[in-house]
Amino acid sequence: MTLEQLAAPLLAAGREALADTEGRYALSAHEWAHLDYSDPGSKKERTRLKGKNLWGDELGTALWLSEQTGAPLAVVCQNRLAADGLPSPRSEEVLPEVSQLDGLSAARRFVDGCEVGKPTVHIADRECASVGHYRHWQQAPRCFVVRAKTHRRVKPGRQEKSGREGVEELSQQPRFRYSREVEVKGRVAKPYVAEPSVVIDRPAQPHRTRHGPTPRRVPGAPIALRLVISRIEDQDGPLLSEGLLWTNVPGGEQPGGIPAEQIAQWYYGRWKIESFFKLLKRAGQHLEHGQQETAEAIAKRLLVATLACGVVWQLARRAEPEASALRQLLIRLSGRQMKWGTAFTEPALLAGLGILLVLLDIMEQYDLEEIIAVFTRMHPFLEGIRVPLAACPPMLLQYTGSKLPVAHRQSEDTLN
Repeated sequence: MTLEQLAAPLLAAGREALADTEGRYALSAHEWAHLDYSDPGSKKERTRLKGKNLWGDELGTALWLSEQTGAPLAVVCQNRLAADGLPSPRSEEVLPEVSQLDGLSAARRFVDGCEVGKPTVHIADRECASVGHYRHWQQAPRCFVVRAKTHRRVKPGRQEKSGREGVEELSQQPRFRYSREVEVKGRVAKPYVAEPSVVIDRPAQPHRTRHGPTPRRVPGAPIALRLVISRIEDQDGPLLSEGLLWTNVPGGEQPGGIPAEQIAQWYYGRWKIESFFKLLKRAGQHLEHGQQETAEAIAKRLLVATLACGVVWQLARRAEPEASALRQLLIRLSGRQMKWGTAFTEPALLAGLGILLVLLDIMEQYDLEEIIAVFTRMHPFLEGIRVPLAACPPMLLQYTGSKLPVAHRQSEDTLN
């Protein structure tokens, strides 16, 4: 199968999920992750990441999120930078290598062209803070929310200041307004937001050292953006986190506008993409330890693993009783313990799903009586193996009195 054919179910699932969710926008979170191939003999096509003493690939991902809950819906775009270019479902041919931000612009164009019936808002972290790209995205036009760098110079009024100076000035004035209580690491916290009017008129400073010479300073027209400042404080007063967000999404007083509080919630939802990378690298997927060697084979395995994550996301957000029963079954199969009050986690669901698929495949070839008979015939080899009763699963203890005559109590606390 081609990469485009493997990616087609992801796009279909994303369109369906966005159609079922309420909201005026489709949120697309963008992030990059490092796939570690440090062993020189592990992969035939690997590259050294720019500015880092790391060997491996750089995986760029665009993930659709729910506007209401921030829950992940589907992966819409993936680019994996290998030694010979970018194998991508967006093209039958390997795309040429480009800078990270230029690759982001290409991914934005692809996501915007998916025709989901809603305007897309692209959300990214501060490595995407680029004045030149802000101007380019404004002309497209494309809506974005990007975390700001605090040392950059802006004009909140007539005087030019750094982002940090602007935040300190606002904190001394009654400009922050209380939003609503949120939970941070199990504790109740209080978020506050402020939104000064900001103009950026400094020249862009492109940095593409690996892609040929570029001018050091590129002047451009001033652009007016919203600067959303979000502060989360503990109930006792200490500051827990702070974020500065650039956005060109219309304000709450404009038609189709979004208030600053909602913009901050959108950015917090972007961290779901970090959970997606965790699912790929752990929870039974272990993408970095596969035996595929070529760039195309790794890209195909990556898409198959992403499809599995999409199945788990669908199951996690379903509210039917049947979905709840299936989640309980997968948690039991995974063997993982949940934090008190937590019904399930996505890594546990994914691990349990892998075990369930293996069980279903076994049950197609054997019935339960055959499995018990095979286990019973192992009696001579199991003689003399003593297991503490506390280590025996309850299901095995249930079978010891009826199904499996090979096991019997050796003493009060030992099972033979």
